Amino acid sequence: MFSDRTNWLLTRNRFTLALDELRASGVPLLDLTASNPTQCGFRYDSTAILSAFQNPAALDYDPQPKGTLAACREVARYYLDDHQTAINPESLLLTTSTSEAYSYAFRLLCNPADELLLPKPSYPLFDFLAGLEDVRLVPYSLVYAHGWFIDFQSLERAITPRARAILLVHPNNPTGSHVHPEELTRLNTLCLERNLALIVDEVFLDFPFDSPSRKTFAANTEVLTFTLSGLSKISALPQMKIAWLAVTGPDAQVRSALDRLEIIADTYLSLSAPAQAALPTLLAERHSLRPQLLARIRENRANLQSQLRSHPACELLHAEAGWYAILRYSLNSSTPTSDEDLAIHLLRQHHVLLHPGHFYDFPSANHLVLSLITPPPDFREGARRLLSLL
Repeated sequence: MFSDRTNWLLTRNRFTLALDELRASGVPLLDLTASNPTQCGFRYDSTAILSAFQNPAALDYDPQPKGTLAACREVARYYLDDHQTAINPESLLLTTSTSEAYSYAFRLLCNPADELLLPKPSYPLFDFLAGLEDVRLVPYSLVYAHGWFIDFQSLERAITPRARAILLVHPNNPTGSHVHPEELTRLNTLCLERNLALIVDEVFLDFPFDSPSRKTFAANTEVLTFTLSGLSKISALPQMKIAWLAVTGPDAQVRSALDRLEIIADTYLSLSAPAQAALPTLLAERHSLRPQLLARIRENRANLQSQLRSHPACELLHAEAGWYAILRYSLNSSTPTSDEDLAIHLLRQHHVLLHPGHFYDFPSANHLVLSLITPPPDFREGARRLLSLL
């Protein structure tokens, strides 16, 4: 009765079962996977946010497939003010989420069974998005050498005649690594040679650990490029469901892509008028929320570095930006044999929740992923229990 694209493995894995059992018991958990900023103790201007939805424009239904020009201009202003990049508002499409923006790009570029090149490690959502669009993901590797780099040999080997685009996450989730300028040069050359587009997720671009943010891919005009972002991370407002897709590149390709994307968007007309009318206020919230998030991220990362000084069996991998920390630990006779076994043991015996690295396709089974937006008292104690175990 059901389509093959929904034939997912629906049985719960060992990790999820352990988590369900512990939650059912009512035992308090130290959650080091926290990724919902609205539940992490940040201060929101609730009056301004709620008042934004009193805009009379919300009562007028003016279906614009790509989003209202006023809302697109606000997004273009964000790129100009925060990333010194001028974007034509007409080259933007507003969506309810980056997931929807991905689906638009996949539909635009791919026939069934075409291929997209995906970095590993990366976020597991891509498997579901590609499967729902009948697109095949072909992995290429990111390699670690005191920093993460694209393995161009594996990338070039992954390209077949059915390849349509290279997926990038800039900075990567969860490794926190940027695409470096010299890598961008090689990517553009490769795309021109093999007739490929770039699809780039930049939701964490505004959260550098130390240095200023890297240049946005929305400035890339060498090849057809689709840059995704939204309010979920920029303004820490995932519940408002506003994201976008910026299309840049050679003029003829951009015009053709936008014409087709407009028809795709017109078919769904998903983004609501109230959300678009409220966008100026919601996007402005980044000025208050970003400093809070950066302070939290840097505090937790510094605390983790401090605790690690007395735990040489565990290493904090170098990263540049984002909301996550990656720990790589040494295997020994007293350590569970896999990151999943360790995560389950930590959950059941020490009541600390974190993600094993294999969730993100790390190349070896001794990586753990911790959220840096966790409230600091929970983060400090959770990290202490973890490191004591290791």
